[in-house]
Amino acid sequence: MTLLKKAESHLPHWIDWRRHLHKNPELGLEEYETCKFVVERLKEMGYTNIDIVANTGVTVLVEGREPGKTVALRGDMDALPIEDEKDVPYKSKNQGTAHLCGHDAHTTMLLGAAQLLKDNPPQKGNVKLIFQPAEEGRFGAQKMIEDNVLENPKVDAIAGLHVNPDVPTGYVTCTRKEACAAADFFNLEIIGEGGHAAHPHRAIDSITVAAEVISSLQQLVSRQIDPLAPTVFTMGQIHGGSADNAIASKVKVGGTVRTLDPDVRYQIEEKMERVVKGVTEAFGASYNLKYDYFYPPLINDTSLVPSVEEAVEQELGEDKFSIIKPSMGGEDFSFYANKIPAVFFRLGVRNEDKNASYPLHHPKFDLDEDAMPYGASILATWALNQLDKS
Repeated sequence: MTLLKKAESHLPHWIDWRRHLHKNPELGLEEYETCKFVVERLKEMGYTNIDIVANTGVTVLVEGREPGKTVALRGDMDALPIEDEKDVPYKSKNQGTAHLCGHDAHTTMLLGAAQLLKDNPPQKGNVKLIFQPAEEGRFGAQKMIEDNVLENPKVDAIAGLHVNPDVPTGYVTCTRKEACAAADFFNLEIIGEGGHAAHPHRAIDSITVAAEVISSLQQLVSRQIDPLAPTVFTMGQIHGGSADNAIASKVKVGGTVRTLDPDVRYQIEEKMERVVKGVTEAFGASYNLKYDYFYPPLINDTSLVPSVEEAVEQELGEDKFSIIKPSMGGEDFSFYANKIPAVFFRLGVRNEDKNASYPLHHPKFDLDEDAMPYGASILATWALNQLDKS
């Protein structure tokens, strides 16, 4: 028996839930109303063992008929600091804040899984549902872990999904091992000496030095990193100078580094420091470099990938699951995967007839809500299958 038919019967309510969340987005660590909404829906389903974790996170335990292992399902709840430019009735009413990464649907699908599991609890063991705040760069998963979300009872394995507007509704993708890259960031300040533009020999031109630094750093990946270890080095911003007839004393550069190989990840800072030091010293300038390690790479437990394929086949049928290449985007689900066996997969939500074809983080991003029963039923089925095998 599959859970999909039951899930599809709930779709009208789930659409209402998702659109409510879409109209009322909240940024990371500020999801107080979202948290309240989740708790209210869980109580309506009959759940009582609901906990608030990390201030705005929510967990609930679906207890089986007999003792056993515990598996977890995670959905993130925060929105992005981007204006919603869609012309739809459920457009964000919070200026400058919008659910443009699908977290409103992630929350709804996890609530949907809660509803399915309430009616179909595991025979043995438990399913812990984790409604997580602050995925978008504010370390929500890490905060939840520090608040013991993987304990009491101890979680043995965890699954999470993300909507994918590049894949049509009704299809699911997953990677065999590496799923998302480590996402690290840097801020670099090149310090020269200001002066009159007509007398450059009396100054140290931070802009020309910065140009040399940027050009040299672009060779890090092409000439100092194993070409079989995917790495992205991107300068995202540069700021310097305030007048056309003056030599700037300082230039600030910011960017990000994405790596799949943990060994390569921890080589970049030292290599970058060496290049910057050499170039700035050659021109008589100095520098400050701040390198921040954010999300580690997300590595799927290879033993769990077949279980996702099994759940997809059980709920959606054959030929709906495929293995894809890793993404160089970051995902804080990686913090869970660093602690316990984990698997992360992507749910197709693309439907051009519904104007659901814009990429993630685009001001007009939207998704095909018909995909939500697929996500909810796959999550619930995966959890039940894991416990049946334990």
